[in-house]
Amino acid sequence: RLPAEMVRDTALTVGGLLVDRLGGPGVKPPQPKHYYRHLNFPKRRYKPDMNQQQWRRGVYVHWQRQFLHPMLLAFDAPVREDCTARRATSNTPLASLVLMNDPVFVEAARGFAQRILVRGLSSDKEVIAFAMREATCRQPEPEEVAVLVRLLVASREYFEANPAEAKSLLAVGSSPVPESIEPTELAAWAEVTRAILNLHETMTRE
Repeated sequence: RLPAEMVRDTALTVGGLLVDRLGGPGVKPPQPKHYYRHLNFPKRRYKPDMNQQQWRRGVYVHWQRQFLHPMLLAFDAPVREDCTARRATSNTPLASLVLMNDPVFVEAARGFAQRILVRGLSSDKEVIAFAMREATCRQPEPEEVAVLVRLLVASREYFEANPAEAKSLLAVGSSPVPESIEPTELAAWAEVTRAILNLHETMTRE
């Protein structure tokens, strides 16, 4: 599996959000409120970046001594109190939950959905095949396409019945939502791209 910082970079790259600028100050992506509540003298105040700064490479992500960003922690990044010659690699449900629900990954999935929809492909299966090639560098199997089509259909039905939920999903993050794409359609495709970004082989280097 890719190192923790590269897991984040991969999602941002596929989502069309990565800002690959070298050097500069640390990056403060969103993290849970009160994560620093145990740090005193003085109390820490974490203000996340809400501009393009937040999409810079994971190697620049800020952490406070042993309180590294929860996303990095879920993917086995070591704390900086010790020298680590080789990182351990775990495989836990928490990592999948991060890929599905961390605001950065949700926004990356939405950006990915926008990228694949603006290509104007003629069918849902073609769009899914393109998305799989972008994320995994291979052509999907027919069974995989069928599963993702079912997810797309179910997501469309859900968001058409619950348009407020679609707007809530698209509101995650600070990148602009294109007006040219129907919100319920974009939200449905974002569910598909969230699943693709969660695939083992998306985050594994072969």
